[in-house]
Amino acid sequence: MTKRKLADSAAEHKAHADIRARVGIITLSSSRTLASDRSGDVIQELLESRGHEVTARKVLPDDRRRLRAAVRALVRNGKIQAIITTGGTGLAPSDVTIEAVRDMLDKELPGFNALFMFLSYPQVKSAAMLSRALAGSVGGKILFCLPGSPRACRLAMESIILPELGHALSMIGSR
Repeated sequence: MTKRKLADSAAEHKAHADIRARVGIITLSSSRTLASDRSGDVIQELLESRGHEVTARKVLPDDRRRLRAAVRALVRNGKIQAIITTGGTGLAPSDVTIEAVRDMLDKELPGFNALFMFLSYPQVKSAAMLSRALAGSVGGKILFCLPGSPRACRLAMESIILPELGHALSMIGSR
């Protein structure tokens, strides 16, 4: 396929993907509350500025079982189309987000982490390798797991998630 055909195909898919998503946000932190959750605030503000609706939001301690239960509840929630987690993606023993949700995915998007690290490098240099991000589909929803830094959340939202959210949802048939 030529470059022009690929560009036309991508533009066509995105044109059909003008979906205003209903999103659930889960923050993993042992120290934050909803009132002090800056990363969750960044995610919510950016979603709402693009016409998406945050229909559920919670802060949980770094606990694998509680995170899995919260993700399962959002997957069963017919009003939710996308789930975004923030926090728990580093290397500390308490960072369990990736391990908690990876085996729940129907399909993983390995390019999400690769692209996130690539985009992070100019800001944080080699420290980009010390955090993990994850994305994929689960039960007809799209799931993104982001680091807990507000700056990292802004980068992922503005550079990857918001430009592709509608397209990803249309691909998995979420309405």
